[in-house]
Amino acid sequence: MVGIGSAPLWLKRALYAADASSPRKKILVAIFQRGAADGLNIVVPHGDKAYYGLRPTIAIPRPASGEDKAPDAAIDLDGFFGLHPSLAPLKPLFDQQHLAIVDAVGSPDPTRSHFDAQDYMESGTPGLKATADGWMNRALPQQTGKASPLRALSLGPVLPRAMRGGNPALALDRIGDFQVRNAPAAKTFEQLYLETKDPALQAAGRETFKAVSMLQAIQRQPYTPDSGADYPRGRFGDSLRQIAQLIKADVGVEMAFADIGGWDHHVNELGARASEGQLANLLREYGQALCAFWRDLGDRMADVVLVTMSEFGRTAHENGNRGTDHGHANSMFVMGGAVRGGKVYGQWPGLEKEQLYENRDLALTTDFRDVLGELVARHLGNAPLSGVFPGYDPKFLGLV
Repeated sequence: MVGIGSAPLWLKRALYAADASSPRKKILVAIFQRGAADGLNIVVPHGDKAYYGLRPTIAIPRPASGEDKAPDAAIDLDGFFGLHPSLAPLKPLFDQQHLAIVDAVGSPDPTRSHFDAQDYMESGTPGLKATADGWMNRALPQQTGKASPLRALSLGPVLPRAMRGGNPALALDRIGDFQVRNAPAAKTFEQLYLETKDPALQAAGRETFKAVSMLQAIQRQPYTPDSGADYPRGRFGDSLRQIAQLIKADVGVEMAFADIGGWDHHVNELGARASEGQLANLLREYGQALCAFWRDLGDRMADVVLVTMSEFGRTAHENGNRGTDHGHANSMFVMGGAVRGGKVYGQWPGLEKEQLYENRDLALTTDFRDVLGELVARHLGNAPLSGVFPGYDPKFLGLV
């Protein structure tokens, strides 16, 4: 049935999964929220009264049942924490225990520089600028047999810091754009690579043109997301759609990376209502994209874990411009079929003045490497974490 193309999609996947000669690989997808997202208004600690004292004009209202108030109120998760109302598409995943949240998490380094904090988080070595490669590159499991040229990929014009290193990784803006558009020129370039006496350059050329060939084959097939998945318009939604397409094409993806910017809200973080303004609009795109990715992959999410992160959080107290400034601890989302979700992980430090970090920020109680380390070891199966996060021994939370 599979051979003649008449089998339903679910049966094809079941037969593929049962074939011991072509086992599915586990896949880790990392999402970076560049600009320092406001974790306190994303995962709202509505059970901490100090939160509302610190943010008199930009706090997300407590959960409410009235039709006139509910669109602007936090969506209750466990009686203490709630989601921003724009993240309503993610609530069913939390209820079905496929979405976990880690709060008061982040990098222990005290920097408030976007550049340095992103560098430390992507290198996986907070405070060390000399690290040459990224944590995702180091976390790729040791390859047995021939590796796919699409094993590690990033959607974007430049390979992110997290993916740079000794293992080959690919950056592409769009699947169809990864090619030499002039056919004779492409053939000439390929021949030059193959004829060079440098074995490293020859291997790189061979893998590059193999990737081009695979991506062109994928691009020739019209793609329609499954299960009515509706990706939002824009770069982030398009990135997740293409990652899903590549995963479902079974081309050997093991790691993927995408980012979404625009989180540095120093001024007017909220509009006149909590459901309006910069943060609400960005979270609406973010939540819809994550939900569409889940729906699109369907049963394939059994092999996929998606994790989100941002370089640091925002100040606990709002500033004088209805915004927030650079802070410290934040929140991370972990989504997947094998995730032990339906829970907010981590120790809540409190928001009273004496509980704040440097009297201004949410204090950190979980190192981001604890989250990533568990996913690398237990999901990807790359247990020796000393090479992934040198100098640090991750403490697992029980996320997967």
